[in-house]
Formats: sequence, structure tokens, C-alpha cells
Amino acid sequence: MSHPEAAAAAPAPSRRAPEAGALEFLFDLPRMRTNPLSVWERMYERYGPVVLQEAGRFKGVHLFGPDANRFLLLDRDEIFSAHRSWDLIMGRIFTNGLLLKDGEEHRHHRKTMHQAFRTPVLREYSARMNPLIARGLDAWRDRREGFLAFPAFKALTLDLAAEIFLGIELGPAVEKLNRAFEDAVAASMSIVRLRIPGLEFYRGLRGREAMIDFFGAMIPARRAGNGRDMFSQLCRAESEEGQRFTDEEIVDHMIFLMMAAHDTTTSTLTSLTFELARHPEWQERVRAECLATGEEAIGWEDLDRLADTRLVLNETLRRYPPLSTIPRISTRTFEFGGFELPADAMVSCYPLHTHHMREWWSDPY
Repeated sequence: MSHPEAAAAAPAPSRRAPEAGALEFLFDLPRMRTNPLSVWERMYERYGPVVLQEAGRFKGVHLFGPDANRFLLLDRDEIFSAHRSWDLIMGRIFTNGLLLKDGEEHRHHRKTMHQAFRTPVLREYSARMNPLIARGLDAWRDRREGFLAFPAFKALTLDLAAEIFLGIELGPAVEKLNRAFEDAVAASMSIVRLRIPGLEFYRGLRGREAMIDFFGAMIPARRAGNGRDMFSQLCRAESEEGQRFTDEEIVDHMIFLMMAAHDTTTSTLTSLTFELARHPEWQERVRAECLATGEEAIGWEDLDRLADTRLVLNETLRRYPPLSTIPRISTRTFEFGGFELPADAMVSCYPLHTHHMREWWSDPY
């Protein structure tokens, strides 16, 4: 049995939403890490597009489907806090990143950061990436034995981030920075969050401290210079009112940008490689399309010409969205789908589930 979208057939206002029990929450918790889609599909089939869940002091609201995604993410009435939700998850490691800001503060920082992502700048990043990618691929070809895709992509994207985002040539300093960064990313998912030597979370906190020292020492020179890397761009970025980021804000943004760019790209490239291995006919289509450009490397102008490559990438992102769950905290009581829902609840929507809904996909798997 499937349920219509919440907004399409809304119940009478202010009804209490269907509720999943506390024992169900405890049963589902480990599976949310190993197979979250099965949890969301079962919950949606059993309760519908709006589900309330309480366990002790925890209040959770699960919203399913594209209407729910639009409602939560656009947040036109400013009901939800991204800061409060993400701060619980990664706030001690990726403090004050753009994802952890709300309202006017988020808009101000996003607008100022946009200078580092304008088309001419992106075009330049693209041109500078190609030789680095070629060098990385040559190193893969020199390996005498097989190797795993995920760590290979992770190493390559971290090296790209160091040279393109930070303007730092590869060497011992970058290797040290990459180790600190990997420790920080791992700690953001730690279950035991105590500063005790030997624990994963402790290593993540030390990694963050090492990155703060590393970036902080470079800011004065980057502010005074004319570098084209993203770090230098952020150091010199100004708002329309002429305001610049503080040193602390620059450091926080760079640590978060390194995570956001590297982690999602590594995940997507690994999933794409897995699916191309399963579908060799698509390997051939993508290979032929790229060779047909007649270029040794893909230029910025070529991107719109690669229709099959774009199809493969989009389908990979549908099946394996790097961010399967998007959480918010409700700042007051609110209504959705005709149900009254509580304040101070963890309200989540699920792109992974939406991308597999049979209402929208004839063959979701």
C-alpha cells in the first residue's frame, strides 16, 4: 500500500500525526546506518508521509516525498533551524560551516562566499585540475595489483583540494593536513564523543586543531597577495557593504568546504564506478562520448556536450545521494499535511527515499 503526497490530500487541520513507537525507534537505529532506505520505505508504507516518533526526551518527525522536501528545505516561514540540527551532529568538528548557519547570517555568508564560485573562477579551477587528475591516473596505471576505488578517489580529491582550493603544492605538509582532515571527517560520525586519547573523536578534535593552526598561519599572506585559489579568494572576499570575513570565519569555512567538496565527490565517484562495473555497455557509451571530443582532457566548454556522462552521473546521484538524510530542528509548533507537529523536534526529510518512490519512478532500483 502506498500513500499520496501529504499536500495532495491533506487531512483536517491539527490532527495528531501517525506515531511510531519508542521500541521501533530503538530497533531501527542500527539499521539507519547500514540500510536506511529499508527503514524509510517500511515507515512510509506503514504510516504515510508524516510520522511522529518519540523516545524519552527525543522528538522526531519524519517527512517523506518531494512536497515534504520542498517544505522543509525552502522553509519559507522560517520554522526550522539548520544550525541546531547539524551542530548536534558535527558542530564540534566542523564549527560554524555554512551548513551550520541560519537565516540572515547564512544568506550573508553565502553571498560573500559566492565570489569564489563565479563562472570565470570555476573555469580556471577546471583548467588547473586536469593536469593533476592526469598525474593521479598515471599513478593508478603504474600499480601492479588491483586497488580499491574509495581510498584512491579519496587521496586524489584531497590532493586536488590542496592544490586547487588551498594553492599548496603536494608534499609533507599536505600529507599531514590530509591526515588531520581524514581524522576530522571520521570523528563527525563518532558515536562516543569524548575527548579521551585513543578514541576516534579525540583524533578528530586534534585534527581540527591542527587545521586551525595550519590555515590561520597562512591568512595574512593570502589577504595581502593575489592568489587565485579558493583560500585566497575567501581571504579577500568582500560583501556589498565592504565587510570581509574574520580570520576565524575563514578558517571555519575552509575546513567545512574541504569536507563538503571532498567527501561528497569521493562518495559519488565510488558509486559511479560501482554502477559502471555492473553496466559495461554504459562504460562503452561514456568512453566513446569522451573520446569523441578529440581532447586529451575535458575542458569547461565540453561539459554540456557530454550528455551520456551527465545521464550516468545523475542516475548515480539518484540511487546514491551523498546526503541521504537532511535534518532540521523545529523552532515552534507547525503544520504539515494537516497534522500539528511539535516544536524542538528533529524534523528530517529523506532524498534517498524520494529517489526510490514508486509513485515517481517506474523502476526505482
